[in-house]
Amino acid sequence: MAGALDNLRVLDLSRVLAGPFATMMLADLGAEVTKVERPGHGDDTRGWGPPYDAGGEATYFLAANRNKRSVVLDLKDPADLAEVRRLALEADVVVENFRPGFLDGIGLGYDDLRAVNPRLVYCSISGFGRGAGAELPGYDMLVQALGGLMSITGEPDAEPQKVGVALVDVLAGLFATVGILAALRHRDASGAGQRVDIELLSSLLAALVNQASAFTAGGVVPARMGNMHPSIAPYEVMAARDGHLVIAVGNDRQFAHLCEIAGAPALAADDRFATNPARVGNRDALRAELEARLAERDADEWAELLTAARVPAGTINDLAGAFGLASGLGLEPTVTLRRDDGADVELVRNPIGLSETPPSYRLAPPRLPGSPAASGDDD
Repeated sequence: MAGALDNLRVLDLSRVLAGPFATMMLADLGAEVTKVERPGHGDDTRGWGPPYDAGGEATYFLAANRNKRSVVLDLKDPADLAEVRRLALEADVVVENFRPGFLDGIGLGYDDLRAVNPRLVYCSISGFGRGAGAELPGYDMLVQALGGLMSITGEPDAEPQKVGVALVDVLAGLFATVGILAALRHRDASGAGQRVDIELLSSLLAALVNQASAFTAGGVVPARMGNMHPSIAPYEVMAARDGHLVIAVGNDRQFAHLCEIAGAPALAADDRFATNPARVGNRDALRAELEARLAERDADEWAELLTAARVPAGTINDLAGAFGLASGLGLEPTVTLRRDDGADVELVRNPIGLSETPPSYRLAPPRLPGSPAASGDDD
């Protein structure tokens, strides 16, 4: 079956996560992606382990590099640099996340390539832009800190917390993918390529959604609230008899059902809790009332009862439980790809569903060309 981006040639000059994640999204949709890696080491994430898969490959690298072919080229070598330039001039899309200005200095900048390939879509991903922030290092955790995400993550009286995954890189990769597709649509109509600029900081600020608008439109500086929601209650983790239960009530009807299942229907009519603003204003009292009832049953039992009453609730899965849930729901959360050496690698499925041009899984993440694993030499 044809892919939505068949015949699209992408040159991936990026490394680590944001850029590789974007190019993997394009590759899953059919694009032909060539990944340029540095001699000897390759993408930084090839060395980011443990954990490793059965073949000794860092699982971090595997997460963002399927459906690509890898070539090893040294940008300091004139012949290799000329080859990279050739690939760039033949590409429809170039994605890079070098320090701003570096590629301009070696003839691989946007203006250099556009002069010869005016249809080129050139996506640059940086931490803080090409201006005053060009020299700042764009690492995900640093951006989580400087961009405010850590200030709203964690318990109020504990230290600020990062999110448990490089979320800013993933968001930037998704924004990059959207920008590239929009630029390609413009090229289809006009014949002209363009530059796509993505910054990690801007990506994070945009993704803060209601927390950001609380500041920009309401003048409120949000703070850490643990697992509580600033605008909805009850929408948090609560204690049941044997462990934790998530309750995510979004409207008064759901709250009334929660109170009924919990054996306290009068709470729904209590002036302190009858409306969402009232519940937010009295969340401590509400939590005490609910946890007194929740202590009577185990979390799994509450989750089953509340779900049956259409109250959003559930226990907290580890990743094994999460993948098990998705499998049990028939969502087929993983795909298995076979390497050239016959070894299999299991990865997360692309979540995009397309009825006519679905994502495809053609290539396992590449071994680093020239490495013992790539050559089949196990000595």
